[in-house]
Amino acid sequence: MTEREAQATGRGAASRRAVLSTGVGAGLAAATAGAVYAGSRAGAAASGSSGADSMAAPAGEDMSAAVPFRGVHQAGIVTPAQDRMHFVALDVVPGTTREELTALLRAWTKATERMTLGAEAAPGGVAGGNPLAAPADTGEAMGLPASGLTMTIGFGPSLFDDRFGLADRRPEALIELPAFRGDALRPERSGGDMALQACAHDPQVAVHAIRNLVRIGAGTVSVRWSQLGFGRTSSTSTSQATPRNLFGYKDGTNNLKAEDPELLERHVWVQPDDVPGAAAWLAGGSYLVARRIRMHIEVWDRTSLQEQDATFGRRKLKGEPMGGSEEFDEPDFAALGSDGEPAIPRDSHVFLAHASQLDGIRILRRGYNFTDGTDGLGRLDAGLFFIAFMRDAHAQFVPMQRALAAKDRLNEYIVHDGSALFACPPGIDPDVPSDFWGRALFT
Repeated sequence: MTEREAQATGRGAASRRAVLSTGVGAGLAAATAGAVYAGSRAGAAASGSSGADSMAAPAGEDMSAAVPFRGVHQAGIVTPAQDRMHFVALDVVPGTTREELTALLRAWTKATERMTLGAEAAPGGVAGGNPLAAPADTGEAMGLPASGLTMTIGFGPSLFDDRFGLADRRPEALIELPAFRGDALRPERSGGDMALQACAHDPQVAVHAIRNLVRIGAGTVSVRWSQLGFGRTSSTSTSQATPRNLFGYKDGTNNLKAEDPELLERHVWVQPDDVPGAAAWLAGGSYLVARRIRMHIEVWDRTSLQEQDATFGRRKLKGEPMGGSEEFDEPDFAALGSDGEPAIPRDSHVFLAHASQLDGIRILRRGYNFTDGTDGLGRLDAGLFFIAFMRDAHAQFVPMQRALAAKDRLNEYIVHDGSALFACPPGIDPDVPSDFWGRALFT
């Protein structure tokens, strides 16, 4: 096994600097995109994985390892959630042609595959090029391992106007989300023609990936808004412990998991019958909903523990549903407390968000905490950057959010101030070295 293959399988943790300083690294620096593809493909095969679900090693085993870039589905969806995230929404610059946009997607794919392996965005990118030209890699990730980096791309409804001849390829479900009760959405934190999600165990690796793709896209795309996240707020694998949000409660206990392929097919992956005709490019992909949810931290911190528990419908210490004893106990909505009232309040978050109250609706949550300093009144600008993947946002997220917006006790302590919807295409074909993000959409 080569060093690069070991890195791609998680059996080695070579840094970007090491990759460049070895014979293998020299080969990588001179390689074409096809050679980089071959390394990741060989690595996935050596690890006994097809790469179909872009799965990484469980968190805590080797957080420096690489995650296979290619597979049936994009990485960064069911991949065990990393600790850090950098999300950016972009708009295509006016005057850009379809050919220019396609060329950018090809360049992004090539650079991303290199970075997920722990290499520079381009061969000799940091200091190996023309000294009179700007470097092809910004360099802040030199010496750092791949750190489980995953990149996920999505296309927003606005991309399917008359600019690029894509109107007939817009999936029926790719329309803007409706307004919800209590929303205080800010245009500068919402929407976008495209989105890029970088997740990694090292924040600098995630930032480096987004920074370099934005740099490559200069003149073709511009940043509409972005969000840094830390401390994942959901588990996407049974190998992961349930994390806590900034309110101190375990979040996503009942989340869909990568180990539930049947449930993922039913609730996360777009099926061929969902996207007939010209929209078939999205089959095997998923819809991404992003919501920036600001928490009223100061109000919550002065709220009694009893009220906090009642708001979530769970106990704070262990995360068990009220009336239960362990975190993963199934909520018993028929159970009564000592006062004769339901043990789990009917306006609690757990009750209203549970599949049993939503005709079986489930989504895959993949959110992160955020803190963006303070506002003009000295209050923390902090909360949850909610990210979720699903088969149909209007059939799943919309009824769920409408129920929560109408009755959720948690609304007293939060406000949604950003929102976006994107369609994430399927993964990069392992058998087509020249494949690129969105190829089926644009060709």
